[in-house]
Amino acid sequence: MLGSCFMDFFVGMGGLELHAFSHAELDVCDYQKLAKKFVEIRPELVINCTAYTAVDEAEKNRDLAFRINAGAVGELAKLCKKIDAVLIHFSTDYVFDGRKADGYKEDDLTGPINVYGESKLAGEKLLKENLQKFYLIRTSWLFGKNGKNFVDTMLKFGENAVKNNTELKVVNDQIGSPTYTHDLVKAVIGNFVENNSKLPFGIYHLTNSGICSWYDFAKKIFEIKKMSVRILPVTIDQFPRTAKRPSYSILLNSKLPASRPWSEAVEAYLA
Repeated sequence: MLGSCFMDFFVGMGGLELHAFSHAELDVCDYQKLAKKFVEIRPELVINCTAYTAVDEAEKNRDLAFRINAGAVGELAKLCKKIDAVLIHFSTDYVFDGRKADGYKEDDLTGPINVYGESKLAGEKLLKENLQKFYLIRTSWLFGKNGKNFVDTMLKFGENAVKNNTELKVVNDQIGSPTYTHDLVKAVIGNFVENNSKLPFGIYHLTNSGICSWYDFAKKIFEIKKMSVRILPVTIDQFPRTAKRPSYSILLNSKLPASRPWSEAVEAYLA
């Protein structure tokens, strides 16, 4: 989802020599092949869109989650350092425990409560240990083209609920900021890629502005699509999942211009 969105933007930009690889073409966990690609291409900028994002499955696939979200990140950082390349890497709101209702700034104390969050935080640490020239961008609740996301899932469930005259249960006590991949990628390119960015290296929080619950998110989706779906708000406890989720995973952006509100971004996506 994120990688394909970058491709959509970069294809229309001039002055770039672009190299992009699918998982089948280049497995980031195959360090030998990865190192060979770096020797062949000698990139000036590397954008890592790879991640193991199956939050519940990560609880039983801990080794795989850490191999992709941590080990591969550390290896990319080492390879970038060897050739003096800049690395843009993406992390998540799940590196926080979700107990801070007013949200988290870039330098706030982390404390993940599930394996996925632990693996992403381990990747952050390996990045910082092995490279100085990096932009670590934490984001949250991604939706966009070419990937499984909450908006498309709700539309599918909503259609079934209308057809079968049933109600849809959606969690109302988990709060965050939905983020449109189009807006995220546009901001990343504008701030860190174009015009030879002079922004200091380090950690940045980047989401669409505003916050909501998953229930609020679903209501907005159906409102935009003019779908009469009966939605029942439920608590996280009433909707048990394998992995615990942070209740307030709000990322506060203190370094970059604000992006448009999440509700406007959803309208743009659904248009």
